Amino acid sequence: MSDKKPYYLTTTLPYVNADPHIGFALEIVHADIIARYQRLMGREVFFTTGTDEHGQKIFQKAQEEGRDVKEYVDHFAGQFSKLKEGLGLSYDAFIRTTDPAHKAAAQELWRRCLAKGDIYKKKYKGLYCVGDEAFIKETDLVDGKCPNHPSMQPQEIEEENYFFRLSAYQDKLLTYLKSPKAILPDWRREEAIKFVESGLEDFSISREKARMSWGVPVPDDDTQVMYVWFDALTNYISTTGWPNEGGNFETFWKKGEVVQMAGKDQVRFQSIMWQAMLMSGEVKNTDTVVYHGFITSGGQKMSKSLGNVIEPIALATEYGTDALRYFLARHVHPFEDSDFTMERLKDAYNADLANGIGNLASRIMQLAQTHLAEPVAVEFVPYPQEFTDALDRFEINKAAEYVWQRIAVLDQKITETAPFKVIKDDAERGKAIITELVKELAAIDLMLEPIIPETSKKIIEAIMANKKPENLFPRKD
Repeated sequence: MSDKKPYYLTTTLPYVNADPHIGFALEIVHADIIARYQRLMGREVFFTTGTDEHGQKIFQKAQEEGRDVKEYVDHFAGQFSKLKEGLGLSYDAFIRTTDPAHKAAAQELWRRCLAKGDIYKKKYKGLYCVGDEAFIKETDLVDGKCPNHPSMQPQEIEEENYFFRLSAYQDKLLTYLKSPKAILPDWRREEAIKFVESGLEDFSISREKARMSWGVPVPDDDTQVMYVWFDALTNYISTTGWPNEGGNFETFWKKGEVVQMAGKDQVRFQSIMWQAMLMSGEVKNTDTVVYHGFITSGGQKMSKSLGNVIEPIALATEYGTDALRYFLARHVHPFEDSDFTMERLKDAYNADLANGIGNLASRIMQLAQTHLAEPVAVEFVPYPQEFTDALDRFEINKAAEYVWQRIAVLDQKITETAPFKVIKDDAERGKAIITELVKELAAIDLMLEPIIPETSKKIIEAIMANKKPENLFPRKD
């Protein structure tokens, strides 16, 4: 058993009103790389994801399509669960917010916040963005529309709801956010601090059941259902078994290092609203929230109306799971927006995979198969500091860049040492060179394991069998 602190890692829960897209694939692949890396470093890891299945958008979408809402969410939850195999994911738990245990946990958190005096009921009138499932201030509108959903017309709603007393947590949130570890990258933390310093307003946490019945019932009030964000955010602890204080909650949330990954548009929800809810419920706060940028396509934000949404399963089917994982690791910035095109994917595939690691493994293992009588006994050396430092900072692109620099150096070493020539004149020296090349390939392979695990497994199996592997990445014309 490792003496290192247990590690809890979670993604946000994608909203099940459409098939999975490349933006969420980015988040979950990056999370998977970190989870695999932490396991390889000897830590006990609990890695979770799931689906967010309540709220007005889903209710309306199911109605528009004439489908039963439960059947509707079951279908899309199934689509997201397919990502595990399609993207080579290693998560430990998949939670759905329609699960009975999750509903019970959300209701328990509600009761605790209510008992603390942080939930109250009042009438409210304001503009509501169905896209964000949130009320929006007029001062935040751009050309009369929500900046996140410019194609949607905000609705003016007047009703009596329950509110969470967010304004009571301004000082505590500022103390929490001033820890450099609370948010990565640091400029997102500054963004959160400025938002809190500008003054916090209490936010609505319920909807009238008569208007929108698809949600978790508010305890002791049959006329209201929970606002989707109050419900969905609770998943991060409900998936550990909370409100049971033992088990995974004890091991990973209370005593472990808690890390959440989310998109850059989630700062207000994940690092302000959710952290205040945890404070109110007297539950430990998240240690770190890591915010990634968006994936654009040809410089444009992806949207169905533009017809530029990219489906990750289709890409993985065409290019292979590890090819997509590689591209998302090395060619998509972990914190800033990055552009994705099929041309970029194809170029990276041919240059870095087919002509890179694929060709390198083939050359070295062909030499070993031809000239060495036995498999090379490889020793798994510790990860280089350049690699671990990058992953500890969630700079996945820099970690991948380091590995491919090592691949290029090893490729050049074959050219410089020319073992295929040396062995003709000096068999023992030639074999020694080949043995060293195999050992260096094994060291690189260990770093490939969290990034492209399927390929890593094929390479190490080839080394152990002293056999050239089958073509790892056939060139794409």
